[in-house]
Amino acid sequence: MARKPNQPGPSDQSGQARRLRLGAELEQIAEQLRSLARAQDRLHDLYEAVLGRDVDLSVVLQLIVDTAMELVGARYGALGVLDENGEYLDRFIPVGLSEQERADLAEVELPHGRGLLGRLIAHPEPLRVDDISAHPDSAGFPPGHPRLRTLLGAAISTRGKIYGDLYVTERRDGQPFDAHDEALIVALAGAAGLAIDDARLYEQTRLDAEHFQRLLLPHLPDLRPLDAAATYRPASPPSRIGGDWYDALLVPDHACATVIGDVVGHDLQAAAAMAQIRNMLRALLYNQRTPPSTVLAHLDQALEAITDQPVTTACLARIEPAQQGTWTLRWSTAGHPPPLLLTPDHQARYLHADPDLPLGVDVTQPRNDHTHTMPAGATVIFYTDGLIEHPKHPVETGLERLAALVTEHAALPLQDFVDALADHHPSDGHDDMAILALRTPRT
Repeated sequence: MARKPNQPGPSDQSGQARRLRLGAELEQIAEQLRSLARAQDRLHDLYEAVLGRDVDLSVVLQLIVDTAMELVGARYGALGVLDENGEYLDRFIPVGLSEQERADLAEVELPHGRGLLGRLIAHPEPLRVDDISAHPDSAGFPPGHPRLRTLLGAAISTRGKIYGDLYVTERRDGQPFDAHDEALIVALAGAAGLAIDDARLYEQTRLDAEHFQRLLLPHLPDLRPLDAAATYRPASPPSRIGGDWYDALLVPDHACATVIGDVVGHDLQAAAAMAQIRNMLRALLYNQRTPPSTVLAHLDQALEAITDQPVTTACLARIEPAQQGTWTLRWSTAGHPPPLLLTPDHQARYLHADPDLPLGVDVTQPRNDHTHTMPAGATVIFYTDGLIEHPKHPVETGLERLAALVTEHAALPLQDFVDALADHHPSDGHDDMAILALRTPRT
């Protein structure tokens, strides 16, 4: 039978089919390239998050699960982290559940690491399962859990230590997971291992540094007849070690010498400098019966001559017995915030005075003393700037809020009082803080 005009012949139809297949393959390749570009962006974000000190570990782990699901096209994903002893999951991050599914699982405990998840931990090789219910290690699903068929998982480990597992389930295209998907999940599980290991190492280092700094701070001696209390709080969120310190001791002329200071910097060098300055100052206080300004001047000169110390602020004071139950507060300040006086009738006022230069700036400049009478039952509070400074408010606002806190908690026992000031501080908490309070006897 003759072919109609313009009707494609067999060769034309074959060529058209080839062009359609080629177009479909090119579109598939283009989509793969777009997917790879998105994956590159996600992996770049992930890399930055893993290395970022200021990023919370939970945020990093959530990003790892999100990235895993996007790269392999999975409907669900989860990451479990073992406790420090590797006995049970103390953190579990599921992703992809609907609000209804989350509500159905609200009363269900964290996975116990049995079944396929337990296999991943006990036998840390990548695991690809095309039918979960048919696998010999399957332990089933808890009530309310969506029924899943496929699974791809990998153990989270670093340097031979197992930290947990990462897995995804149910590819959105209905296909089983393949070797390419497995390589991606293994790589992301490695990133999770690095993040967890780094976070735990960083936390242990921070705890060791904080413990070291607390060892450098004194246990206040018996200062009777004065009552004394102090507290130190590291920065929050936990960061670097600081140079805040306090000290108090009775000197031979029956006065109580007190000091609070802050070495510029947040590292072990600042903490070591703080310890050296504190010890030098103790020797000067005990052997020299001189006003605070003279002691600070001698300290500044000694630091310049025999050390290479950073700039330091300090407030040095003497509480001296006077007549008829009153006391005299005599102090000198080296660039430090002013003392705060709480009177027996619970009125708070700052003892403002022009501050002299911090230590380590210019030893030729004079230093001055200031005096104020303390009645019986009065409290003087010394503190570092970490208690009051906030980047969104002027220093005056922090001082006003601290004075209000002092008035609010004035009736507390002295140790509870300083703890309350630290608990409810008006600062942003991103700097260490130290508080030292001394109260004269009521009679």
